[in-house]
Amino acid sequence: MIKKERALLRSLYISPTASDQMEKDSDKLADTKSKMEEQTNQQETDPESDSLRQPLLKRNKTLSSSPLALVGTKVSCNESLDYEINENDLFKHDWRTRSQAQMLQYVFVKWLLAFLVGLLTGLITTVINLSIENIAGYKLLAVVNYIERKRYMTGFFFMTAVNFMLTLVATLLCVCFAPTAAGPGIPEIKAYLNGVDTPNMYGATVMFVKIIGSIGAVSAGLDLGKEGPLVHIGACIASLLGQGGPDNYRIRWRWIRYFNNDRDRRDIITCGASSGVCAAFRAPVGGVLFALEEVATWWRSALLWRTFFSTAVVVVVLRAFMEYCKSGECGLFGEGGLIMFDVSGVSVKYHVLDLIPVTIIGIIGGVLGSLYNYLLHKVLRLYNRINEKGKLAKILLTLTVSLFTSACLYGLPFLASCTPCDPSAVDSECPTTGRMGNFKKFNCPKGHYNDLATLLLTTSDDAVRNIFSTNTPGEYSVFSLLIFFALYCILGLFTFGIAVPSGLFLPIILMGSAYGRLLGMTMGPYTTIDQGLFAVLGAASLMAGSMRMTVSLCVIFLELTNNLLLLPITMLVLLISKTVGDCFNPSIYEIILDLKGLPFLEGRPEPWMRNITVGELFDIKPPLVTLCGIEKVGHIVDVLRNTTHNAFAVVDNTLVPTLGQLSEVHGLVLRAHLVLVLKKKWFLKERRRAEEWEVREKFTWVDLAERWGTIEEVAVTKEEMEMYVDLHPLTNTTPYTVVETMSVAKALVQFRQVGLRHMLVLPKCHGPAVPPVVGILTRQDLRPHNILSAFPHLEKSYASQKGC
Repeated sequence: MIKKERALLRSLYISPTASDQMEKDSDKLADTKSKMEEQTNQQETDPESDSLRQPLLKRNKTLSSSPLALVGTKVSCNESLDYEINENDLFKHDWRTRSQAQMLQYVFVKWLLAFLVGLLTGLITTVINLSIENIAGYKLLAVVNYIERKRYMTGFFFMTAVNFMLTLVATLLCVCFAPTAAGPGIPEIKAYLNGVDTPNMYGATVMFVKIIGSIGAVSAGLDLGKEGPLVHIGACIASLLGQGGPDNYRIRWRWIRYFNNDRDRRDIITCGASSGVCAAFRAPVGGVLFALEEVATWWRSALLWRTFFSTAVVVVVLRAFMEYCKSGECGLFGEGGLIMFDVSGVSVKYHVLDLIPVTIIGIIGGVLGSLYNYLLHKVLRLYNRINEKGKLAKILLTLTVSLFTSACLYGLPFLASCTPCDPSAVDSECPTTGRMGNFKKFNCPKGHYNDLATLLLTTSDDAVRNIFSTNTPGEYSVFSLLIFFALYCILGLFTFGIAVPSGLFLPIILMGSAYGRLLGMTMGPYTTIDQGLFAVLGAASLMAGSMRMTVSLCVIFLELTNNLLLLPITMLVLLISKTVGDCFNPSIYEIILDLKGLPFLEGRPEPWMRNITVGELFDIKPPLVTLCGIEKVGHIVDVLRNTTHNAFAVVDNTLVPTLGQLSEVHGLVLRAHLVLVLKKKWFLKERRRAEEWEVREKFTWVDLAERWGTIEEVAVTKEEMEMYVDLHPLTNTTPYTVVETMSVAKALVQFRQVGLRHMLVLPKCHGPAVPPVVGILTRQDLRPHNILSAFPHLEKSYASQKGC
């Protein structure tokens, strides 16, 4: 049945110059389809009606071909990126005329940009760390001073007011100037490197708001980290360098124009993302592996070397500033501001029986990580409804979370009882009255400390160092750790999603380290592993259970702890946590991608995609719109105004005496290039092929890399409508193609791995009555949700077949 319909569709193929017959042909197609369905009902013994030979498909009327894809309550209107090399005549001429010096210059500038990305990311990270440590440090010193003088209410109001003002600055910047700066930015980077254009994500305004907002939000004590924003900041730096600066003040140097394309910009942004992770954890290898495992869809060895070079530069810059700040010239920074837990001097011993608690902590991490993803998904949907009410609702929600966080951080330590210091401890070590230290005095008498204040009334980085501390088996009570774990679970759920720059790494590390240390206290008599190392394993397990990363997380934690002896048990914990988490739901970044409606293409196709071919997708799509190699200006304008497609197949019609008129595909022309032709008024008065010198006189390869607006910005006169355009020089003559009999699963793998925006589907058979091209596959055509909306019973048929 499907084969008959496809043959009928080809027999009704509409040539580009006969668009006025489209409605008549559509009516004819509908009448013929109804007759064919009646004949099928009568022919019970027809082999085509055999259920073993028919695909198990029940179709709706249409498959969405527009860039708008409704996913539940989400609308995805993001365009795709052109990662494919457009091999038209202008590109080939430019490539042939490039000298050896120009090629070396191109390679040199690539490495120079990688160096600048690492250098600027390291410098900005240093500024952020210095600002956070000094702002939060002086705030906490003032609060401790009020507490020592028994002025508890004054200390509470001071801390709440400062946090309120810092949060207000961060949220006003995000809401009023750069809404895309809110959140971590990692899901958008992941979508961009997958081929989805995420507009307004990498501008100068977004970068500055991200920097100032991160300083304000983290200094305000909110349960969020600067790690995710640092990844976004690194990507913004890379994007701005690659395009020569902001849009309004872009540098037009010739050497920078080499990178004015989506393909090279993708590589530079990958370097920026890996540099951001390296800056957050001072983990160069972990940053490279994070980009490889989590954010990058397309990878090659040359990109591996450049990302490693960028992260190496970041580490050198951070190390230089840390050495400089040890002299006391950086205020309260000192050695803080970077999560660094060095256990190289700690002897790590474990036996075979220790694998039991390690396995338990991995299972707990997977379960809690998936539960955290599930609850956060619900909270984000709730926040989405609140944020739809306007800017004021976003600001009020953020400030409410800030007030609640301040009240909890200041008030909960009063619930904990004071613990006497170890008699062997030095007076300067216990209790501590400064900003840092493991034994905060808080409201306790002399010789005692408050363990809960040690974890709450400090910066997030210091809290990580405190709870990771080794050789401190009796420092924290079970009651304090339970309160700490419950509080950060609540704050971790309700803080992420507010209108400030935020990261997920640090909240998850704090939650995981709390239950890891609790498990270490429970298993203390039965294991030789230190409680601080249990906290490290707990943090790793929860991150793997929520984010579903393994290799990059393992290396990041090894670079944090600086001890290779932890490698075997860390690997085991990460593998167990990820496996358990995958049994329940996707990773947190995949959930955020789905909530934002970004059309991300997964690496593994759905099993039911092998039951349908790409040709069957086009049986229910609108007729394909094609253009002639030499096309009338009026027809081009009509096509651009009446469609939203971003590429069109260019077809040449030749007259063969024995066979008649034959059509062949010349290639693919982009919508942006058609708009460029109309704007530059490159028209011919007669139907002819343009000379090569005429093309090069009007266009350059740089022109083709620019975005030339929309068709609404173009004015064409009636006389110009009757002229012609030779599309051959602008057409990509080597587009990627597949045969219509290829399964959707196989086409999806090729589409994603090559990084395509358009893929031509060619017929299996050729002839005068068969159109030379069946259709053009886009990202929206390969999304599972869109296919199931047209074939609703496809997944159920596969499930029933699998059950049998």
